[in-house]
Amino acid sequence: MLAKLLFGAAITLAALVALLLVVVVVGGILAGLLAPFLGSVPISYNLRSLRARWTSAIVAVLGIAGTVGVFVAMLSLARGFRATLVASGSADNALVMRAGSTSEMMGGITLDSIRVAQDKPGVARDAAGQPLVTQEVVGIIPIPLISTGTDANVQVRGVSPNVLAIRKFVKIVEGRMFTPGLDEIVVGKNAAKTYQGLTTGQTLNFGGVHWRVVGVFDAGGSSFDSEIWCDARILNEVLKRPANIFQSATIHLTSPAAFREFKDAVTSDPQLNLEVEREVDYYAKQSATMTRLIEILGGLVAAIMAVGAIFGALNTMYSAVAERGREIATMRALGFSSWNVILSFLFEALAISFLGGLIGCVAVLPLNGWTTSTLNFQTFSSIAFAFKITFGLLVMGVFFALVMGVLGGLLPALRAARRPVAVSLREL
Repeated sequence: MLAKLLFGAAITLAALVALLLVVVVVGGILAGLLAPFLGSVPISYNLRSLRARWTSAIVAVLGIAGTVGVFVAMLSLARGFRATLVASGSADNALVMRAGSTSEMMGGITLDSIRVAQDKPGVARDAAGQPLVTQEVVGIIPIPLISTGTDANVQVRGVSPNVLAIRKFVKIVEGRMFTPGLDEIVVGKNAAKTYQGLTTGQTLNFGGVHWRVVGVFDAGGSSFDSEIWCDARILNEVLKRPANIFQSATIHLTSPAAFREFKDAVTSDPQLNLEVEREVDYYAKQSATMTRLIEILGGLVAAIMAVGAIFGALNTMYSAVAERGREIATMRALGFSSWNVILSFLFEALAISFLGGLIGCVAVLPLNGWTTSTLNFQTFSSIAFAFKITFGLLVMGVFFALVMGVLGGLLPALRAARRPVAVSLREL
């Protein structure tokens, strides 16, 4: 656990350093590009102006920081959810379901169909020459959460005994694998930490059966980490389903390139009514609805907060224009153009927004890797996943802040440039 925390801290620090390097480089480039337009207006003049109005500047900075923090956090939530489901699939695994099924929960495939499909070209075999296929049954059971004691839907997956040879990224990290034919279960590492009664050696009661937890597995941060696995045939009996009917079959292929040959052979067989997808593509589609919902809700929240942040920047910059009317008139009288004045005020607005964006990104970095859970609308089961803050998201956050700065500083800058020089000078 300590090593994992240290690794996460190192990744966070590396992302922050990379962001700062990009900021320095981009800032230098922008300063060089703006220098000819700013004329001889010194940058220090703008910085001293911000320092003189530090209270209103801080309010604007914090407003933009909060907006950027929410923006990056919501997008990282969506990225984390999608990454968790996509990680559940392998490019060299094919998922076989009944044609027209939108998810495993809606599927139904006979054992005879599975046996026909597993003899098609492209299917990998073990050392004994047996096809690497796991026929699976999926169910939902309520289990109390450790944190609140309220029930949450947990997905129970009945698998074949050879499932670890098909999903090679899954490893038993505590205890052992269940014994075929017995009332034993293994649980994902997230499920063991999230739900009551799922530690090794305990007994879980559902379906009128007392299941013994014999092991914990690590599925590499995928959605399987939130599941319970047991023998598919036993689970079929417990759920009172026909013994020869399963909901899906996952077939390990000789290579990812063999998928097209296998799919064509299955879908062109007139005795089969099956649909074939790459396992990774299936889970990517499963994440689409929830990911889109999080992004839309996050976008709406960020947009509402952005309006407030922009008004904060407007207030700060309008105050600056009102207080510096004489300075602006003097600059114009000394030969500075309206364009010089506009860019000078825009520079101040961008400095405020950039600082706010940077603070917002730094503030949200500790969320990276933090685990939460939600309902998967496709399976109606609870799934644990982690916030995933990437370097690209941090750059988007800073860019979002700069956009708010432009929107908040443009109108005050135009007002400053349009002030009549003669009228302002008479106020001296």
